[in-house]
Amino acid sequence: MIGYIVAVAKTNLTLVSSMADGSFAKALDQHVAWGLSVLDLKDCIFGKNVSDLTSHDARRAGALIRERGLSVYCLSTSLFHDDVERGEDLFRRLHFGPLKHVLEIADVLKPRLISLVAASSSKRRDLKDAVAYVRRSQPWLIPLYDEAADRIDTAGSKTTIVNEAGDCLLSTPAELHDFFQALGFRERICLTWDVQNLWQCGTFPSVTVYEALKSVIGYCYLKGGQHGLTSTALRWRTALADASWPVAEITRRIVRDRVSPIICLNRCSGAAKPGYSYKRLTERDIDFARKLMIQV
Repeated sequence: MIGYIVAVAKTNLTLVSSMADGSFAKALDQHVAWGLSVLDLKDCIFGKNVSDLTSHDARRAGALIRERGLSVYCLSTSLFHDDVERGEDLFRRLHFGPLKHVLEIADVLKPRLISLVAASSSKRRDLKDAVAYVRRSQPWLIPLYDEAADRIDTAGSKTTIVNEAGDCLLSTPAELHDFFQALGFRERICLTWDVQNLWQCGTFPSVTVYEALKSVIGYCYLKGGQHGLTSTALRWRTALADASWPVAEITRRIVRDRVSPIICLNRCSGAAKPGYSYKRLTERDIDFARKLMIQV
């Protein structure tokens, strides 16, 4: 097991907790060994997603977390991860209704953030401006996010909304900016900028993209990835240090601007690259990101 001497930085580092192998207790031990003090809890918690934990599970998880001197920064739920074309009634039943239970879990685990997913649309390919479409044809969606954020805020956490890949309604910097403007740029709501998800939706990561989103970002997910020789589309799964996008420059700006108090590493998408070494990929990403963060 590798031990780390952690340098002081303006921004802290974590990773989606399921990236650590083994049982939940062993995964927490791995966080400690890697010098990570905060958690992003999503899945693989006693074999469950965070939204599916019972109250007993939450108390048990909380005890294991406290025993190791760790704390929960984000509960990453899958709430609102659905097709808006299925309608308001379904969204309220399947995604807004379970929020009460998530808040009961949060009362035990005390996260700073609770993550909701940006909704998708099966009509996405035909939409030039998805936010304008939502305001015109699905006017219930933005108020539903707003209502969820009110409940989360009352419970003592902050809402963060993460952009997904695929048919995500928030697939361009302009759509992300307009969506959060429609929510009022409130302090209680921020964007989790998943850099690679936006790339998979057609926006290659750049400093210009970061600057366009900076005013709404509150949390960042970093992943590696390379494009091929003839396209900037994501093709290969790689470590951060070998990524095609300007990881170092963007990460240093995130730290310098203090837009994301915690930077979170997440699993990289893409195919396995022939001849590429995937040994100790998580440790390599931790080392690389940490060096970037303390150089600012």
